[in-house]
Amino acid sequence: MFALGSCLSSTAAACACSCCTTVTQQAIRSSARAGWSLLFTFSVLTAWIARDFGSSLLKKLPWIMRHFAGGDMPPDAWFGQQAVYRISLGNFVLFGGLALVMLDVRYKSDKRDAALHHGHWLLKAGLWLACNVLPFFLPVGVVGAYSWLARFGSPLFLLIQMVILLDVTQNWNDSWAEAGEDDPFYFKALLGVTLGAYAGCVTIAGLLYHFFAPSGADCSLNISLITLSLILCIILSVITMHPRVERGSLFPAACISLYTMYLAYSALQSEPRDYECNALGQRLSAASATTLATGVLLTLCSVVYSAFRAGSNTRTFSTGGFEEPLIAAHSTAAADEGTSAGLDGVAPGAAAMERGSGVAATADEPVTYNYMQFYLVFALASMYIAMLMTGWGSQAGEAKYLINVGWTSVWVKVASQWVTVGLYCWTLVAPLLFPDRDFSA
Repeated sequence: MFALGSCLSSTAAACACSCCTTVTQQAIRSSARAGWSLLFTFSVLTAWIARDFGSSLLKKLPWIMRHFAGGDMPPDAWFGQQAVYRISLGNFVLFGGLALVMLDVRYKSDKRDAALHHGHWLLKAGLWLACNVLPFFLPVGVVGAYSWLARFGSPLFLLIQMVILLDVTQNWNDSWAEAGEDDPFYFKALLGVTLGAYAGCVTIAGLLYHFFAPSGADCSLNISLITLSLILCIILSVITMHPRVERGSLFPAACISLYTMYLAYSALQSEPRDYECNALGQRLSAASATTLATGVLLTLCSVVYSAFRAGSNTRTFSTGGFEEPLIAAHSTAAADEGTSAGLDGVAPGAAAMERGSGVAATADEPVTYNYMQFYLVFALASMYIAMLMTGWGSQAGEAKYLINVGWTSVWVKVASQWVTVGLYCWTLVAPLLFPDRDFSA
């Protein structure tokens, strides 16, 4: 009886494992974006682990230690940064190379679609693994040059995030305003979200004054940054409501204001943990390793998700020829049949129907998003991850499980806040400054 039960258990486990493997493979085949995002996530986690625990391994590499022959040995934090830079470099080369290869792929009949983008995942996984390992054989000088290149490439990823945010909020407002013509509920929902966003701005400001301007310390810098953030929110709201601004609406202004205050919080919490005005950071430093690690994981996941969405948003960065950025036109038909479209806009039953009828895919069927743009965004995200984990190259020697801490990170986020507000205000005033140009696209 025991042998029969053991046999049945083993069979059930094998079947479950086989089903999971089949589902995973099918999901990756139907969405190259999901597959590459998964591999990129593995790279990010590997870089984080190597930064905190890989210094002893790098000290055994002779081509790295040779760089310090006869000189002072750098601290462990330097070796951790080297590990992050090398993994970041490998991913940058991988995604940058794929961006060049996928240049001008516009139709699904292009051989590069099936052969390189959607197919041969075992080969691509091996290529990804090689790109993560081979940079550890490069000399220190090459990695140092890449670290400086990443300092200039990373802001481009932040800029893309800002443009996507502006586009999403404006489209959200237009969509609900149009739906409100038929159903007043959407107008009420817009009003509720707008008031909630402004209430969130005031709440965040109060918390920032409490945690980052404690009594008994000279925190004029933090007070200035918080106050300036509130002033920026007021300025963009006033510009939005100006009667000459045609597309002005309080809903996008409220969302951008809330994001502005979030950037203020993010900048202040990036201050060194021993800074007397960072009371919140001092409390977090006393937290458990599990709590800190969870915070880091959430941050890294948000970066991966941002890269996924930005790389797939063809409409915002469209150069023509791509009309289905995220949802394919036949997704509705698939839903009517009781199925769901693949993440890359390929209906699960479409391939089988084509094989059954013996008809090849239509030669002029366009791809659902820009492949080159997708890989380029992930190449920039690889640079950004390197800066995120090393405090933009600063050697602050912060504790393990922490990322994006240091004065450089503070000012990068403050600058991001100013650029975000500037971009939003520009979208409002540009039609007034250049009335002959069409800004509706």
